[in-house]
This record gives sequence, C-alpha cells and structure tokens, in this order.
Amino acid sequence: MAKNKKETVDKKNDKQEGNKRSFKMSKQQKFVLGCLLVLFSIALLVAFISFYVNGQWQNDQSIVNQLGDRTEVAENWLGKFGAYLADLIIYRGFGLASFIFVRLFFLTGMFLALELSTQKLKNTWFWDLFAIIIVSVLFGFFATSAPELGGTIGYELNLFLQDYIGKTGTLLTLLFGLIVYLIFKIKLSPEKIQSYFDSTKKELKSELDTLKPAVQQPESAYNLEEFSIKEEEEENDPELDNIHLKTVDSQFEINKEALKPTISHPSEIELNPILKPIQPPPTQITATPDEAFVIEKAEEEDIIEENLASRLVADFGLFDPTLDLSNYKFPTIDLLKEYSTGGITINQEELEENKNRIVDTLRNYKIEIAQIKATVGPSVTLYEIVPEAGIRISKIKSLEDDIALSLSALGIRIIAPIPGKGTIGIEVPNKNPTMVSMKSVIGAAKFQEAEMELPIALGKTISNETFVVDLAKMPHLLMAGATGQGKSVGLNAVLTSLLYKKHPAEVKFVLVDPKKVELTLFNKIERHYLAKLPDTEDAIITDNAKVVNTLNSLCVEMDNRYSLLKDAMVRNIKEYNEKFKSRKLNPEAGHRFLPYIVLVVDEFADLIMTAGKEVEVPIARLAQLARAIGIHLIIATQRPSVNVITGLIKANFPARIAFRVTSKIDSRTILDTQGADQLIGRGDLLYTNGNDVIRVQCAFIDTPEVEKITDFIGGQKAYATAYLLPEFVGEESGINLDIDISERDTLFREAAEIIVNAQQGSASLLQRKLKLGYNRAGRLIDQLEAAGIVGPFEGSKARSVNILDLNALDQFFNNEQN
Repeated sequence: MAKNKKETVDKKNDKQEGNKRSFKMSKQQKFVLGCLLVLFSIALLVAFISFYVNGQWQNDQSIVNQLGDRTEVAENWLGKFGAYLADLIIYRGFGLASFIFVRLFFLTGMFLALELSTQKLKNTWFWDLFAIIIVSVLFGFFATSAPELGGTIGYELNLFLQDYIGKTGTLLTLLFGLIVYLIFKIKLSPEKIQSYFDSTKKELKSELDTLKPAVQQPESAYNLEEFSIKEEEEENDPELDNIHLKTVDSQFEINKEALKPTISHPSEIELNPILKPIQPPPTQITATPDEAFVIEKAEEEDIIEENLASRLVADFGLFDPTLDLSNYKFPTIDLLKEYSTGGITINQEELEENKNRIVDTLRNYKIEIAQIKATVGPSVTLYEIVPEAGIRISKIKSLEDDIALSLSALGIRIIAPIPGKGTIGIEVPNKNPTMVSMKSVIGAAKFQEAEMELPIALGKTISNETFVVDLAKMPHLLMAGATGQGKSVGLNAVLTSLLYKKHPAEVKFVLVDPKKVELTLFNKIERHYLAKLPDTEDAIITDNAKVVNTLNSLCVEMDNRYSLLKDAMVRNIKEYNEKFKSRKLNPEAGHRFLPYIVLVVDEFADLIMTAGKEVEVPIARLAQLARAIGIHLIIATQRPSVNVITGLIKANFPARIAFRVTSKIDSRTILDTQGADQLIGRGDLLYTNGNDVIRVQCAFIDTPEVEKITDFIGGQKAYATAYLLPEFVGEESGINLDIDISERDTLFREAAEIIVNAQQGSASLLQRKLKLGYNRAGRLIDQLEAAGIVGPFEGSKARSVNILDLNALDQFFNNEQN
C-alpha cells in the first residue's frame, strides 16, 4: 500500500516537473506566436481605422450585441469580429489611444519571432500603457461630446477625477503625467530644447552664408612644410570655446574624437540596457578641396551614469544564486571621482612642431611622405604616415632613435605597419597628458553593456575608446612593471571593474599582498567577495608561508570542481551553472552553484624568492587546468626577469600587460617583443593576448575612491563568513606518526645522532650518511618527529632540531627507558 502511494506521489511530481519544463517555448513556437501577434496587430489596425471612417461605429452598434445573427451585415472592414473588437477596445475602452495597442502587439510579435531580448520590450509595454491612460483621459477631458475619442474608460476616469479634485486639479494631474512621459520616455530636457534651437539657428546661418558671393582665394602651392590644422568651429560645444585653430589646407589630419567630453549631461543618457554586440564608434569623413586632406571624426561614445548591473533580473523559474543577498545593491558610479580636465585638448603648436620634425628627419634620409594624419589620445599622439611608393618599411623602423632625438621625446614607438591599415604609426608622448578617470571608463556604454562573464575596463586607447576585455577568455593575466609605473593602480582598476559588474554570489577573490598595504582596503568586503582558508583570521594573505597552503587549497578546489563537472556531464563552469540554475542537478548529490574565483598576487617575485618551486608548481598547475572551472589568475611583478617568470608559467599566460620597464630584455620577457621600455609611465601600458599589441592609458582610481566603494559594499548585509576554500593537508602532515617505541627502525638511534650532530632535520642527510633509500629515510624522519627530536615539516626548509647536543640526546633516551 505504501509502495503504491509512493509511486503515485512520484508520478505526480514527474507530471509537475513536466509542466514546468513545457512552460518554456521552443524556437518554432516563439516564431509562430510572433507571426500571430504581428497579423493580429494588422487586423486591429484595419478594424480601428474602419471604426472611424464614415461613422461606421454608429451603424455597427446594433450588430455588436447580435453577433449570432448571420443575416446582419457589418460595415466594418473586418466584419462582425472587427466591429466587436473596435467597439470593445475603442468605444468601451480607451478611444483614439487604443491605436497604441497596434504598436504594442506588433513589437511583441517581432521580438518573439526574431528572438530578441525582452528587457526593452517590458519597458516599452510599461510606458505605452501609461501613455494610453493619459491620452484617453485627455480626450475624455476635452472632448466630452465625442465619446468615441476618449472611450468609456477615459470618460469615466475623467469624471472620477473631477468629482474629487475638480477640473483644475484634473488638468494639472494630466499635465504632470505628460511631463513624466516626456522626461523619462522621450528624454526631453531644457538642454535638448536649447540645443535644438541652436542647431536650427546654425543651419539657417550656414544657408545664408552660402547665398553670399564667395571670396576668391589665392592658389597656393602644395608644400608639406606649411603645416596647419583645419578645424571646424563647433559653437554648441562649450569645451571648444577657447580653442582657435588656423583654417588653411594641409595634408595633416586630426582625429577629433579626443575633443569630446568624457561625461555628458544626465538628460542625454539612455538608461535602458541595449543587449547587442558592441560596435566600434562609426566615423564621419568630411571631404575638403584638397583630395589629400580628409578629416576623420568619430562619434562620441555613449555614457551611462547608472550601473546597469543593478537592473538585471533573474529569469522566472530558475534558481537564483543571489537570493541569500537579494537586497544587495551594486556600487553607484557617483562613488568615483570625476576629474574635470575638460577633455583632451589639441595643442596646435606642439602638433605642428612634431609633424615638421618627423618630416624633416625622414627627408634627411631621403624618405618622402605622401600623407600624414594625427590621432590625439589621452597621453600619446599617433602620427599615421603614408610613405611614397618604393619606400621600404624596415628603413623607417630603423630610424626610431633618430626620430626620438629630433623630437626630444621621452620615448617614441614605431608601428610598422599598423595592423589592418596601410599606414605606418609613430607614437609620440604628449607634453601635457590627460588623466583617464575610472568614472569615465566604468560609465562608458561599452563596459556597462558588455555581455562578458568577467568584464574588465582597463582604460582608453589612443583613439580615446574605452578598452574592455573579458578575464574569463584570457583566461589568466600577467602584469609587469617597474616600481611606481601604475601596476597597483591597474590591479585596483581590475578589481573595481568586477565589483561594479558581478554579484557577491558570482565571483570571489583570493588576494595575496606581500607588501601588506596595497590591498588592505578590501578587508571591508571580506564576507561579501573574499575567499580564505578555514581557521584563518585575515582573508588577505600577507605571509608568504601561508601562500603555499592557499595555492594548494585552490588546487584541491579545482579537483573537486572537475569532479562535479564530470558528474554533471558538462565541460566548463558556464554550462555547469546554467544546468544548476535550471534545477537539473541535485544539491543533495553534492552539486552547488560555483562562483568564479580570481586569484590576485601583487608581488610574485617576492614569492619566488622565498618559496621557489613550492609556489611555481601550483601556480603552473592552476594556469594549465583551472580555466574551465572558473579559477583565474592575475599575477603582478616588479621584476619580469626570466628566473621569476619562467617558461612554464609564461606559456599558460597568453594575456599580458606591461607597464614601463627599464630594459628591452624585460620587455621581451613579458611581451615577447620590445616596446614596454619606451612607455612614459604613470599608467601607460601595452596589452597583448597573443596577437596584436595595444597601447592603453590605464584608468586612474585613487585610494579614497576604493575606500568609498568598499565602505558602500561593506555596509550592506553580508554572508556569515567569507567563502571557505577546502582545507589542504600537506604531504608530510598527513602521515600518522609512529609513537610506538617497539616499532622504531633499528637505525633510529644512529639517525638521531646524525641529525643532532648536523643540527639539520633532513631525509636527504640520512640517505647520504646511512646509505638508505628515500622511503626508509622518510620513515626515520617521521619517527624522529613523533619522538620530538625534530620539528614539523616547513616546506623547502630543513626541519628544526629540538635537541642541542649528544649529551642531551643520551639523557633523552635514558628518560624514555625509565
């Protein structure tokens, strides 16, 4: 009886699970439903239009209540069904505002048929329904004699409001609703209205200028030495009011994207996330009378001042790993400091002087230039040159030192040729570099809308474009740079990027800080984001002796995760977590949601000097195997020499960041190419992921900004403890020590005398002195430890000896016999 009851319960559960699975529509079902909604929206449009044509709604009123009578003929273009729909939705509903339903059903059908993201669709439904109510009540207020305009709902809502707040209050309420719709949906603002009138005024002025007779300009010969910049005056941009540039023809080009401000007015910001692949900003090419002179202008990047990570909502029916901290709030962008540098400005004299010196230097070596263009970046200006036909690229590249001498620059870099372009690039540092703030990088649309597992915003490229990479695809990052060149700031930028995008349930950090001061601020978020070993006080590891146990513990965690992936029959952590959130894995079988783990080591050279192979082996093992199970390494070092970054480690770190180093050898060690020795410092870096080398100005984030972020996170509800890593039991400490005197080796006393004489507890010493194998020597060491003659295992160091001399040893054995 109990068995039958159990089978009935199981069948019932299976049926419920089947119903849950069937809730999710297939691709074909979505397409069919989408097509149905699109056709229904067209039918609604036809029915609505015919409702108002020639007063058909009045003629069809009697037919609506007699749908079963087939002798009655409706004048509606969609027949009786159309007459009924129009009467229900327009006359008894919302009047003219009902036409918005046509748009809603059409958009919904297209989103389903094309399998687009539904986040924007939800926002559209909300604001369109809001507009339907406001428009319906407006027509009910002003057109009381024409009920077909406002509909029954609009008319009754209007009367309801007038009964309580009167006509004046109703009108004010409707005006307020319109203002809300215009501001939040249409994004209308006083600044936009002003800019619209200014642009209209500018267009009228330009049209009047074209009607004036043109003044004939004297023809001038084509001469590269007469260099100037052609600049179009932009009256609307307040950042450019103080810039006055001479406007004559030249072969020199300026990329004016750098003139754009980093943060625009909040009213111009689109807060709705657009889930689409990020495309590089399109460029506008403006032709000039001189065919060799073209102005290339890139459109401004979108800036978002709201952290879009806080708007993400878990899918219905799936397991939500963030439920434990469901009220967690992501840090806001206003916690970051905005450095009001006014954007990148063009120094005409500096550009003209550098251009002339480059041209003169190349001419001295009989190298002619066909065209030259300048792209002004935050700290570096890229001069792109097109040499005349027949000029060898290697000849220009060999003149790197000569060009640097003529420019008197800190260090230039020649890219010959620029990948993807038919030009040669010469990077020259700016005399007055512009600071790239972390706020401008975090607020960029490219970072906020990035569909990456672990997005990292490093800074801005030479073309002033926000540079975002995915740590999960790197999969490990190696950073190197001399002291004071921005390495620790770069680590803070990486950690800040992840804090702004990932929930505490999705990522955990293991922080190793031998300097003890660089990562201390992150102690405040220990119970939110940090991971540590059990029975340890501080989550941030500052003692090198504890690093070995932590690395080995991560190896144990890696093995455990691979076992879970094997049982779940998946290949990586992303597939595993999707399967777990879909409730296809049983937690009672040991399955759990796996957060990403990011290991950050601030000074790797110090670890190698103190621990050596004990650190290198687990680091290399994690680098080889940990990518698939979500453990990623970020290793920073001041001294990227070969004995620190060995070939075994280097082979598993394809993604590398090089700040300024002191020699070409160090640059080749970290990047496999030179160039890092020619950087200007202060956050100037080169990034490579096994292909091209990209120059980036790292975003600057100061200690007070990091402190504000950690205070904001640390002040919220947290987990009971930090994320606990599995406990690691060392090879030596895992042996059950022999404490029975009768089972001691026959050479025990002789081995004890050798150890006491040498004052060094080592199995290799016993092997040499007693001519033993490693296994027997190891057992003797275990027995000596159990007897208290030598101390515990201490890694690569020899064990300590607790007995000072042979007399003390004899006394020890006499006491044991007694």
